[in-house]
Amino acid sequence: MTSIYRRRLVGAAFFLPLTHGAWAEVCGKPTARQTEGPFFKPESPQRITLIEPASRAPRLTVTGQVLDRDCKPVANALLDFWHADENGDYDTRGSRYRGHQFADGEGRYRLETIVPAVYPGRTRHIHVKVQPPGGRILTTQLYFPGEPENPRDGLFRAELVMRMSGGGEGAYDFVVAPA
Repeated sequence: MTSIYRRRLVGAAFFLPLTHGAWAEVCGKPTARQTEGPFFKPESPQRITLIEPASRAPRLTVTGQVLDRDCKPVANALLDFWHADENGDYDTRGSRYRGHQFADGEGRYRLETIVPAVYPGRTRHIHVKVQPPGGRILTTQLYFPGEPENPRDGLFRAELVMRMSGGGEGAYDFVVAPA
């Protein structure tokens, strides 16, 4: 990653503060694993924005940190994101709504994308793989609070719901187990 890219990633980031109680909920317990589903593709492009120029879908920014079980930041962790488009479809040939990035020196990341659509059988969600340098890959999914389809989705897990604030801003801190 170039220093220009790194400065943009860190300098433009918006971080929701964690309260003491939120830290207590996250620390010590690794983030729950979930299936990658049928639409994962390796070798996604490196980028922090997945927004497609023609999309009119609501914008979403997700920020957070990658932490170890002791709540220490995991620098340079790889985060690979992918999700459905505004119609509920996945791009299986190209890289629409797919991309990877590296956390900064404090384990922080920032993803700029859209709110993905619901599609039959699933609630609104974002797939992610998180890998600490030299460590085991965590594959999971992030969910949106208050979605009507959450209780009907057999994969939905409440502990994977993002903290949302106004203006399309969400946050989630990943806890990864040691290698």
